[in-house]
Amino acid sequence: MYDRYQGLIFDMDGTILDTEPTHLKAWHEVLARYGMKFDAAAMTGLNGSPTWRIAQAVIAEHQADLDPHQLAAEKTRAVESMLLDTVRPLPLIEVVKSYHGRRPMAVGTGSEHRMAEMLLRHLGLLDCFDAIVGADDVQRHKPEPDTFLRCAELIGVPPEHCVVFEDADFGIQAARSANMAVVDVRTL
Repeated sequence: MYDRYQGLIFDMDGTILDTEPTHLKAWHEVLARYGMKFDAAAMTGLNGSPTWRIAQAVIAEHQADLDPHQLAAEKTRAVESMLLDTVRPLPLIEVVKSYHGRRPMAVGTGSEHRMAEMLLRHLGLLDCFDAIVGADDVQRHKPEPDTFLRCAELIGVPPEHCVVFEDADFGIQAARSANMAVVDVRTL
């Protein structure tokens, strides 16, 4: 079905891995320490953003005097402690397996590079990908195109010959800005 593309790029959280419930649980636990809560719809709207940017939005909403990078680090530690036990691949992983060895593929995620590599290794999927670009690998994050442009560069495929699989509005906007085809996996 995707044979017309020379390179395939996948978002990770919510696209190929079912990590969202664990991320939300970690946010809930960390924010409770500070007497804060998050709006689920607002949190969903920030999908694809780096953790520090989500922390920044929550802090602003509560008008709290916290460092977003510190709050993001606490959330990352919380999610790391639970994620390996809970993460599962989503059905789109069948596309990854089908194109493994047939097309260069990359992961472009709002998660940290180390976290993405750890999860993919844990599930035996790391070798399916030729490159990983995490939030800490680029200066400008989704909805800017940098994550996906870096993926295309690393797999050696011009952006206009790549397709991106995404589950978040920021990621879809980033793919379009990168001049790539995009599949909104929420509609599959």
